[in-house]
Amino acid sequence: MSAVKDLADRHSPVSEMFQQPKTAEEWEQYKLSDEQLAHFHEFGYVSGIKLLEEWQVDLLNRELAEIMDPDHPAHDLFYEFHSNESQDPNSVLFHSLGHWRITPGFHDVLWNPAFTMAAHQLLENKSVRFWHDQLFCKPALHGGVVAWHQDYSYWTRTIAMQHLTCWTGLDDATTENGCLHYIPKSHKWGLLDAPSLAGDMDGLMKYLSPEQKEQFKPTPIELKKGYATFHHPLMVHGSYENKSERSRRAFVLNVFADGTVSNTDDELLAGVPRVPKGNKMEGKFFPKLYSGK
Repeated sequence: MSAVKDLADRHSPVSEMFQQPKTAEEWEQYKLSDEQLAHFHEFGYVSGIKLLEEWQVDLLNRELAEIMDPDHPAHDLFYEFHSNESQDPNSVLFHSLGHWRITPGFHDVLWNPAFTMAAHQLLENKSVRFWHDQLFCKPALHGGVVAWHQDYSYWTRTIAMQHLTCWTGLDDATTENGCLHYIPKSHKWGLLDAPSLAGDMDGLMKYLSPEQKEQFKPTPIELKKGYATFHHPLMVHGSYENKSERSRRAFVLNVFADGTVSNTDDELLAGVPRVPKGNKMEGKFFPKLYSGK
């Protein structure tokens, strides 16, 4: 009998990693400024948000090293697990979904007050509900690309479009080791077709108009480890290969506003019970993280 516990059963922190504010005043320290909110709405992203202390980054990197092993006892809890999504040994991209179910640290980052407050504000002060997590790891010297894409182009199975992505570095992210790049203001372009995530870096270009191609000016988002960037679900973003001598590890938290519903009768995530089309996304796998104060 397996002793593996599915942490998706726990809809509150399971460790002492983060202290939860108890009053409205204690939440204030985590609020984004008016200037940060304005930047998000104008450009489609806001960056440089500190979410983790160095000891918390170290803890997550230890957990990451354990769960990257395909023989980990809780491996079956992943929704997806790709030791190398590109399939090219010279261009490695580790990518997974579902690790919040496996380790205390990656579970509890969902309830990090610095994350939940920012998400609440960026979702127009609506209640925040969890969608799914991701890990993106590029090893030194032969790390692969994440092709230009919009997150919502993979998420049309959920409506309305009231989603948000948060990318947090577990290493310092620089242009040399494959940091995230944005195309500022591209969140105003509307929904584009979805390319292969670990395929041709420029696969999205064939879907762009001449005007969009002219506006296609990548902006690197260099971040110290423990710092995050939030972006709009239609933001065009991607990251180049890592040929440096330093790894580039990161985790992603994807959320949506409470009230989002399923847009399909098919499976939303591998192994997760189906949510009939038109029904609200809630329950064990889509916990509410923050309701507002």
